[in-house]
Amino acid sequence: MTKLLAFGEIMLRLSPPGRELLLQTPKLDVWVAGAEANVATALARLGHEVGFASMVPDNDLGRSAIATLRGHGVDTRGIAFGGERIGLYFVTSGTGMRATEVIYDRAGSAFAEAPVSAWDWDALFDGVDRLHLSGITPALGPVPGESAIAAVRAAKARGIAVSFDGNFRAKLWERWDSDPRTTLTELVRHADLMFGNHRDVALLLGRDFTADGEDRRREAADAAFAAFPNLQMIASTARHVVTVDDHRLSARIDARNGFAQTEEVVLAGIVDRIGAGDAFASGVLHALRSGGDITEAARIGLALTALKHSLPGDASLFRQADIDAFLAGGLDVRR
Repeated sequence: MTKLLAFGEIMLRLSPPGRELLLQTPKLDVWVAGAEANVATALARLGHEVGFASMVPDNDLGRSAIATLRGHGVDTRGIAFGGERIGLYFVTSGTGMRATEVIYDRAGSAFAEAPVSAWDWDALFDGVDRLHLSGITPALGPVPGESAIAAVRAAKARGIAVSFDGNFRAKLWERWDSDPRTTLTELVRHADLMFGNHRDVALLLGRDFTADGEDRRREAADAAFAAFPNLQMIASTARHVVTVDDHRLSARIDARNGFAQTEEVVLAGIVDRIGAGDAFASGVLHALRSGGDITEAARIGLALTALKHSLPGDASLFRQADIDAFLAGGLDVRR
């Protein structure tokens, strides 16, 4: 069986219980998190062979993070020990008209300080047919950026496909003297599958897109396909926020020779939207790796991201039966 390798930072997410404010009470819920770690977890739960490459400190936090991923079925042999700390971030969940807030505390993490020489690509890519990474890794600093570029170049040299999730995080890029456009362009140049929308393409190409709605997404996709010959598909979601607890969401995949667009689904009573984009990427990858076409991938991606909104924490923990039940409709108790 071939394997997908996810490469990125493992973090711990800390959130106050329910919809409380940060430190309102002396209690925080903790989850293992990180964009690529979320994708690895979701795909392993769906029955795929998935490895994860990262670095964590050799202490109880690092070992617990590894144990959590391993418990979900992720191959953690690519996770090295090093450094002094694991990255953290804090989420205060919003409600009604109060938006969710994220505070990062990840500077100087083991992964962010790991040199490019820390990664043995021959060993990490053994048996791998796809590398997945996101724009969060290069946003952490110049050294992780070099490692991300080295990863995609090493994958390309070995004939391994690359999927890239834009995941643009302005707060991270603004912490240092960064050039996100140059770095992200180099990463997308090696990808055959990109997760992102017209705003991500606008950043890469340094231009705006003026069409409306779905036409704007196609305009951006055509521009991206022209700029990046290796790119074959762009997967995205469109979200309309009514309140923090009430959203409408649709999914789309643009290919060079066509597109697939879903209808909107209503997401009411949202529990947690953090990690929803990673769930969408996981659903798309799950469908494609299971032999589905772009229409199936858009449907499955939308189903998994919709389900993720019902679950606290960052990662999607659903199985194929949950996706099937969602697509079949009906919200009565499943007995």
